[in-house]
Amino acid sequence: MPDQSLPEARTPAAPAAPAAPEPADAPGRGVSRRALLGTAGATGLVLGAAGGAVGYTAAPAQATPLTSVGSGRAMFHGKHQPGITEGLQARGHLVAFDLTPGAGRREAAALLRRWSGTAERLMAGETTGHDDTGVARDAGPSSLTVTFGFGHSFFGRTGLEKQRPGALDPLPDFSGDRLDKRRSDGDLWVQIGADDALVAFHALRAIQKDAGNAARVRWQMNGFNRTPGATAHPMTARNLMGQVDGTRNPKPSDADFDRRIFVPPSGEPAWMANGSYAVVRRIRMLLDDWEKLSRPDQEAVIGRRKADGAPLSGGGETTPMDLEKADAKGEYVVPLNAHARITRPDRNGGAAMLRRPFSYHDGIDADGTPDAGLLFVCWQADPLRGFVPVQRKLDRGDALSTYIRHEASGLFAVPGGAADGEYVGQRLLEE
Repeated sequence: MPDQSLPEARTPAAPAAPAAPEPADAPGRGVSRRALLGTAGATGLVLGAAGGAVGYTAAPAQATPLTSVGSGRAMFHGKHQPGITEGLQARGHLVAFDLTPGAGRREAAALLRRWSGTAERLMAGETTGHDDTGVARDAGPSSLTVTFGFGHSFFGRTGLEKQRPGALDPLPDFSGDRLDKRRSDGDLWVQIGADDALVAFHALRAIQKDAGNAARVRWQMNGFNRTPGATAHPMTARNLMGQVDGTRNPKPSDADFDRRIFVPPSGEPAWMANGSYAVVRRIRMLLDDWEKLSRPDQEAVIGRRKADGAPLSGGGETTPMDLEKADAKGEYVVPLNAHARITRPDRNGGAAMLRRPFSYHDGIDADGTPDAGLLFVCWQADPLRGFVPVQRKLDRGDALSTYIRHEASGLFAVPGGAADGEYVGQRLLEE
């Protein structure tokens, strides 16, 4: 779990101008969820291309009231797909599909067209437009995002091997991996996030139904984060180990952010322009063992104070870590195998990735051990320069590795955003 880490909590944007409710009988659109909300649905917070950086601004004096959580809205169309630069969402679903036998490029194109249309409607706070379950009838958009990607095997199944990016080559084996192949990889990958659990589930169910006979679910995972408005002011998230987790995440305001996270417009292959690569890992936290450690021992493993995320070398959460500082005995204040020391970009050739994960808890095993941890999702322009070198270094001596276990893995090519009138992946599937 590299310390480059989670996006900060979102800072509320200023309310947009009230939008007129869509008529309930609008042809082909269904009943608008926003129209059912009254004033709450009419004060949508637009988080489009410019708003994507909202999660990285300075914290305001007051948090978003919970009563306005449902009004947040992300935009489907844009330069990049939604669900990458937006701040953390309270509820998430990750799901991978395999194309069914006999389904090829034509069926995949029709599926991505259906999925894109459904995602656009739901992200606008509308119904699916066909056989809607009504699960989210009383909710606004709730910052719903739906993101689509292609796995390595997708290109062979659709006859598009020549369009498969070199960056999508399988990840190397790591010594700490205990991977379940049944919960790894997949032809297609969908990430769903929202600030309301019912809105997120509604989108998951709609995407599953839209798959029809073209694709079947390979694996599916559920995650969560702190709900916006649950703290006195927006704060960096905590993981299930209780650690502040996300201090050093790259920010869209960084001069080299786009270069590190997104494929350039001139990049190869051309259909991946403005896209990114997502590494997905299910990382189980061995919480019973972790919680036996004293607070100082936990802090030594991470290299940061548990209370506020500040480096052990002193200062506040965002104070640069002094790796050379020693105590009275001459020992490094930040241990040599501390997680935060090992994952620093300046100690990994500048390797950087944008982390946007979810915590998960899938019950308690028969022996009383919690099946809980992190659904790790990180974004980068090239995983061979982002995720791989950092994970290799962690594999060789990270103090945290004793308390975690990588149980599933996937790598997906996520194309750029769809322009108005396009569906996601159109430039690949209709070349």
